[in-house]
Amino acid sequence: MTEEIRFGIIGTGMMGIEHILDLQAIEGNVITALCDTNQNSLKTAKELIGGEVKSFTDHHELLKKGEVDALVVATPNMTHKEILLDIVKAKIPVMIEKPLCTTTSDCAKVIYAAGNDSMVWVGLEYRYMPAVSELIDRVHEGIVGPVRMVSIREHRFPFLEKVENWNRFNSNTGGTFVEKCCHFFDLMNLITGDLPVRVMASGGQDVNHLEEEYDGSTPDIIDNAYVIVEFESGSRGMLDLCMFADATKNQEEVSVVGDLGKLEALIPESVMRTGIRGKHWIGSVDEVHSENPEILHEGTHSGSSYVEHLKFREALLEGSEPEVGLIEGFWSVAVGEAAHLSVERKSVIEIDEVIEGTGISR
Repeated sequence: MTEEIRFGIIGTGMMGIEHILDLQAIEGNVITALCDTNQNSLKTAKELIGGEVKSFTDHHELLKKGEVDALVVATPNMTHKEILLDIVKAKIPVMIEKPLCTTTSDCAKVIYAAGNDSMVWVGLEYRYMPAVSELIDRVHEGIVGPVRMVSIREHRFPFLEKVENWNRFNSNTGGTFVEKCCHFFDLMNLITGDLPVRVMASGGQDVNHLEEEYDGSTPDIIDNAYVIVEFESGSRGMLDLCMFADATKNQEEVSVVGDLGKLEALIPESVMRTGIRGKHWIGSVDEVHSENPEILHEGTHSGSSYVEHLKFREALLEGSEPEVGLIEGFWSVAVGEAAHLSVERKSVIEIDEVIEGTGISR
């Protein structure tokens, strides 16, 4: 028999629904409680689940009466800190959607409140996309030797509409580099196995949302940028972001170059390319389609959220540490925050400046 885990979902908007579908596809997971301040979102989630499920409009009430074994939080970014502080106080294991918080300062507050006896999994699921996951494994096997360069290109569509358009403003999201790009900075940190030292970025809002207005304010989110990250080992990472590049074949392209060769992962084609110096040449490399037969619900992130939930469930049942925890969440936000400062000041930003006062050091 499969052991049952009762889940509560706080935040039932777009990503909340994605998490519900993932949980429903995994045997043994049961959703017993929902919470959202928006009645329409709450209604949609209740209809999707069907049957008996408790619903709340205040997460404090869910924590008291929800009767859950674990939680998933998919609320707007600016709410993460306060909700997480309440959850870690209640000692309930939780998966929090990325970013951990909108600033490194708030991330640090959660880290210290959580201490050593809280289970907080951060939703940086891009590392579980089949082609990316295979690339990471091969890098760590040493196939391309010491990592010298990590290049990530995301060319995609503009930010989607969210409830009450909360994702249109830096004050709510932490800015594009925190809201969206924390995924890619997490991948850079993971692939290099290193910590960032300094960040250089150039970006702006040139195309998207310029004609929109909400309560008298125009959106201020960056829609294109280049970001360079230098690591302690001397490795370098680069992000090429464009959010008005809908007319493209692959949304994400991840490239890793080491002394011995190069690896590439292409999403959503889910293609992995391997080129080894002395064995392959330009235009002639090994190319395979990457698949993960465990994925039963692909959703909107190439099945990575489903894999994330499989691993979260395993950690809950085994009582093990989260594979993607608070520290990983902290560093992905730190790079994003530094990138925004770099664009603002038109200068290089040392990571030490961003993390100063947090009590967390490299």
